[in-house]
Amino acid sequence: MTAAELEFTFLSISERYKPYKEIIRALFFRTLYMMGIEDPRSFATETEREECAQAYSELELRPGTKECFATLREAGFTVWCLTTGDAVRVRGYFERAGLDMPLENFITCDTSGVAKPALDAYRPALKKFGEDDIKWFAAAHMWDVTAAVKVGFRGAYCTVYEKESCAEIFDAKLDVMEDSLLEMAQKIVAAST
Repeated sequence: MTAAELEFTFLSISERYKPYKEIIRALFFRTLYMMGIEDPRSFATETEREECAQAYSELELRPGTKECFATLREAGFTVWCLTTGDAVRVRGYFERAGLDMPLENFITCDTSGVAKPALDAYRPALKKFGEDDIKWFAAAHMWDVTAAVKVGFRGAYCTVYEKESCAEIFDAKLDVMEDSLLEMAQKIVAAST
């Protein structure tokens, strides 16, 4: 997955954007080789590659996502999803978890052809807000939140995925940093009143 994210980002930076699902599929055999499998195409079939790519569509939400969204929505926030993935795949994560996430609240990098963390990837999301709206960007990737802060969002980071923020390498001030999604949502609400 990391190799696919790297190639996805490099292609976007060099103005050759491709949807992430194409990248993960294309890199399958190369990744096997780089993991020490001498002849990846005799190790795995095209069908197995497709099954692995499809499995990426079946990931589960992080623990606490439902409670996080409920806390934000109860406080009057509209929750948006800015994703490098395609909206149908990512929305499937929410649907399988029984969490309502309207399709119209998805913004995908596939539309703009610019991948996060390029600052232009965040600007369409920022434009969804009115001038007086409170504009938060929350994520479990420090690179993601800090890039959003650079274009004008207030930042909230949760360590649920990366555990260590490595804040010393990111040049952005965040308003909220918490270890759970629920605590992060509670701090967003508190910082907005």
